Amino acid sequence: MNNREISNPLDLKQIQVTDAFWHREQELVRTQVLPYQWDALNDKVEGAAPSYCMRNFKVAGRMMREKKDKGAAYVAPSYTFRGFEALPEDPAHPDEDKFYGFVFQDTDFSKWIEAVGYSLLQHPDPALEKTADEAIDIVCAAQLENGYLDTYYIINGMDRAFTNLRDHHELYCLGHLVEGAVAYYQATGKDKLLCAAERFADYCCQVFGPEPGQHKGYPGHEIAEMALVRLFEEDNQGKYLNLAKFFLEQRGTRPYYFEQEEQERAAYDGQPYKKTTNNAYHQAHLPVREQSEAVGHAVRAMYLYSGMADVARLCEDEAMEAACDRLWDNVTREKMYVTGGVGATHMGEAFSFNYDLPNDTAYSETCAAIGLVFWARRMLQLKPRSKYGDVMELALYNTVLAGMALDGKSFFYVNPLDVVPEACHKDGRKGHVKTLRQKWFGCACCPPNIARLVSSVAAYAYTESDTGAAPRLSGEDSSRAEDSASHKPDAKNGDTLWIHLYMGSVLTKEVWVSDKLQEKKTLDVKVESQLPWEGQVKVSLRGDGVPCKLAFRVPGWSSGMKVSYRCGGAAGEAAVTEEGLAAEANLEGQTDKAGGQTAVSYRDGYLYIDGTWQDDDEVILEMEIPVRILEADPRVREDMGKVAIARGPIVYCLEEADNGKDLHMCRVDLQTLRLSDIRTETTEELGHPMTVLKVPGKRLIPEESGELYRSAKPAREEDVTLRMIPYYAWNNRGEGEMSVWVRR
Repeated sequence: MNNREISNPLDLKQIQVTDAFWHREQELVRTQVLPYQWDALNDKVEGAAPSYCMRNFKVAGRMMREKKDKGAAYVAPSYTFRGFEALPEDPAHPDEDKFYGFVFQDTDFSKWIEAVGYSLLQHPDPALEKTADEAIDIVCAAQLENGYLDTYYIINGMDRAFTNLRDHHELYCLGHLVEGAVAYYQATGKDKLLCAAERFADYCCQVFGPEPGQHKGYPGHEIAEMALVRLFEEDNQGKYLNLAKFFLEQRGTRPYYFEQEEQERAAYDGQPYKKTTNNAYHQAHLPVREQSEAVGHAVRAMYLYSGMADVARLCEDEAMEAACDRLWDNVTREKMYVTGGVGATHMGEAFSFNYDLPNDTAYSETCAAIGLVFWARRMLQLKPRSKYGDVMELALYNTVLAGMALDGKSFFYVNPLDVVPEACHKDGRKGHVKTLRQKWFGCACCPPNIARLVSSVAAYAYTESDTGAAPRLSGEDSSRAEDSASHKPDAKNGDTLWIHLYMGSVLTKEVWVSDKLQEKKTLDVKVESQLPWEGQVKVSLRGDGVPCKLAFRVPGWSSGMKVSYRCGGAAGEAAVTEEGLAAEANLEGQTDKAGGQTAVSYRDGYLYIDGTWQDDDEVILEMEIPVRILEADPRVREDMGKVAIARGPIVYCLEEADNGKDLHMCRVDLQTLRLSDIRTETTEELGHPMTVLKVPGKRLIPEESGELYRSAKPAREEDVTLRMIPYYAWNNRGEGEMSVWVRR
C-alpha cells in the first residue's frame, strides 16, 4: 500500500460550491427538500405515508421522564414483537405509548440531520438550525442512561435488545446517528448530538468485541463500520476503529452468528429451530477478505465495501484492499447498469447473477447508487485511479439524481431503464416499478439519502494528501484529537490536491512548506466549470509561492484533455490522449520566476502538475464531450441488439412525451448514422437548463393484419428524429413510457 497516494476529503468548511448545476441542486435541497422532509418526519405531508419518526422519539422521551420521576417504582415494558413494520389499527388515532413504523425508523431523523449539517456549511440558515437544535433535544431526551438509543427497543422493551442483529438493525441506527451527529458538529460546533452518538457507540464497544462475555455479532444492515471509522477520524478514539474492524473480521466466520442468534431466539420462544438465514444475502457467507462476488442486498453490500475500504486504508490491510479490488471489478464489469445503478432484482433488493441486468424489472435502488458513490470515493482515497472517479460521476449524474424530481418534491425508490405504464399497473412482476415519483415512503431511506449526498457533494470532488489527521489503528483510546506534528505530511513527497469531479467551487488548501513542517501556506483555488454540458474548466490560483501538486482526473468519456497552465508565472502546455500523455507535451516543465521547476506527469488516469503556485496562476482544461453510442457485453441478454446513447457523464433516454407511445418500435440505424448527425440542443423547458439530443432514427410502421403471428417480411419504417433527454430528468412531465436502450 502506497501511503503517499492515500488521501482524505477536503474539509467542507474549506469549500463553497458555486457550480451552476450543483448549486441549483443544493439550493433545491435546502429550500424544498429539507423543509418537506421535516414535515414528513412529523407526519404532516398530506397523502404521504407517515414516518412516525419524531413521534417515536417523543414517546421514548416521555418514558425516560417517567422513569426518572418514578425511580425504582418505574416498570419497564417487556418486549413484544409487533412486526418488522408496526402500523396503528386506526391511523388517525395511534396509541400514545406504542412504537410505529419500521424497526429502523429512527434513521429518518439521522439522515435528515446529516443533510442539514452539510447544508448549513454551504448556506447558514438560522431558522433551519433552530429547528434542528429543537429536533436534537427531542432525540437526546430518548436516550437511556447507559447510552443506548434506539426507540424501537426503548418503547417495545429492552429485555430483547441486541438479540436480532440480522433483522432489527440497531447497529444500522447507530451508524446513521453517528454520521448525522458528526456532520452537524462539524457544521455548527454544537456537540449535544455528537455526545449522544458517542455514548451509544461507547455502549456498543462494551457489548461487542473479542473478550469473553461480549457479543461476537455484526450488523445485519451495514453502515456502522464506515460510521465508526468516521467517528474515529473525528475524535481519534481508537476503540471506534477497533470496533469497526471487529465487525468486519467477524463477518462470514463460522459458526455463522446470524444462525446462532436465530437458534437462541427459537429456544427463548420455546419454538423448534428452523433455519431461515441466507448468509449470502447479508454478505456473511465468507470472511470479507475472501469475498470476490457482490451478492445479496445491494445497499448493504455498498455500505460494507465502503467500510472495508476505510479500514483497509487506516489499518494498512492489504488483504482487505485486495478484496475491495476484486469486488469492485465484479460490480463494475459484470453487475452495474449503464446508468451507474446496481442491484438488478426486486427479490430482496439484491444483486442477481453476473450479467443479469433486466431493464423493465430493474430494481436499481437509489440508495444503492448512493452507496456506490460512497465506495468509489473511498477507493479513490486508497489510490487515485480514474476508473473510480468515472463510476462515481456516472452514478451521481444519472441514478442518484433520477431518484428526485426536478422540483425536489417527489422521489423514486426504484430506477428502471425501461417503463411501460400499462405493464407496471397490470403485471405483478413489475409492481415495484412506479410510473410516477412518490411523495414519501414508509421505508424512506432514499429521499434523505439523496439530500445528504447532494448537500455534501463537494466532499466527493476533492481529496488531499493524507496529512496523518486520521491516525493508523491504535489499541488505546485517547481524548478528542487535536492537530499535532504527527499530523503533517512528508515534506519531501509534497502535498497533492486531487480534483475528481469538475464542479464550480471556491476552496482553500493549506500546505506545509518547510522541511521541519513548522510552516503552512494557503493556496486559494477557484474552479469554474461548465460540466456536464461543456468540457471547459478553468482553475485560478492565488498563493505566495505555495508548493503543491495538482491532480486532474481525465474522464473516461473524453477522448482526451488539452491543458495550458501558468505556474509560478511561467507558462506551459500538455495534452493527454487515449494513449496517454502526448509525446509533444512539455514534460520538463518551465522554470518559474523564482527559479523553481514545474513538472507534468500522467498516471492512472490523472494528469499531475507539480510546481510552486503564486497569484494569478491558472490551469485551463479543455475536454471533448463527444456523443457516445454504447453497447453492452453480449452476455447481457436484455441489451442484445440495442444501444444506449451518452454524452459526457450523462446517459440519455427516450420518453413518450417527446417520441410518442410504443418506444420499442423506434431504432437507430448504425449502418447509416454518423455521430455528426446527432444534434445537441439546450433547453430550459423543465425549469432546469440541460442539453438534449436529436438523433436520426427510424420507427416501425406496423402491419395491420389482425393476426398475432404472421409470415415474416421486411419491415416498413419511416424516418424520424428521436429526441433524447438526460435519464435523471425523465418522468417530470407526467406518466409515460421511457427507454434507455434503443434497438439498432
